Amino acid sequence: MPEKTSVLIVDDDEMMCKTLADVLTKKGYDCLSVESGLKAIEKLRQKPFDVVLMDIKMPVMDGVATYKELKKIRPETKVIMMTAFSLEELIKEALEEGAYAVVKKPLDIDKIVSMIERSSKDGALIMVVDDDPQTCKTMKDILEKKGFPTATAASGEEAIQIAKQRPQDILFIDMKLPALNGLETYLAIKKINPKVIAIMMTAHRYEFQDLLQIAIKDGAYACLYKPFDMQEVLKLVEEIEKIKKG
Repeated sequence: MPEKTSVLIVDDDEMMCKTLADVLTKKGYDCLSVESGLKAIEKLRQKPFDVVLMDIKMPVMDGVATYKELKKIRPETKVIMMTAFSLEELIKEALEEGAYAVVKKPLDIDKIVSMIERSSKDGALIMVVDDDPQTCKTMKDILEKKGFPTATAASGEEAIQIAKQRPQDILFIDMKLPALNGLETYLAIKKINPKVIAIMMTAHRYEFQDLLQIAIKDGAYACLYKPFDMQEVLKLVEEIEKIKKG
């Protein structure tokens, strides 16, 4: 019988801890919960956990400060941060420090389970680069529902900045962006992270044909023509995950 994935839940809301632990235990995980960052550090010193689900806003020691300490003890442990608040600076810091994902409360249990599964198997980190907010939102919602932590950027410059802070595994890049186009954005990010895999997107098949060919020659994995079916996106991501895992 395969060993159960071990999960440590860290949240100062005792009812939240109990409810989440009960649900995840029923789904087959080996769960333990604690109500503070200090207790989480103590537990990680005693034994390793595959995944930590940790609230960002906690008294005495917040989730990000706790995560920094956990990294020193168990750097291999994947940490998924949880928050009910718009704590943009702490969220940004958590991701820059290497947290696997940040999820908003109230929690979607199916999404949490998918993220636990993918994080424990080194699942892909994804970035969608598109100046259309609806495209970014739709792709992010569907990808994260399937357990893929997904960042979004509205421009090439923003995407490059995110890539410098936290390397992504897979990029979905629209060809028509303000200032830097999709090809320029891809090539700039590839210099930062040569292992990144890019999928180019466009609604202008003929206008960007030459640039798309250059992108493919420079290592882009595929091109999606808008409007596309999100099943195509998920299929490509799953193909790339298999390739990256050998």
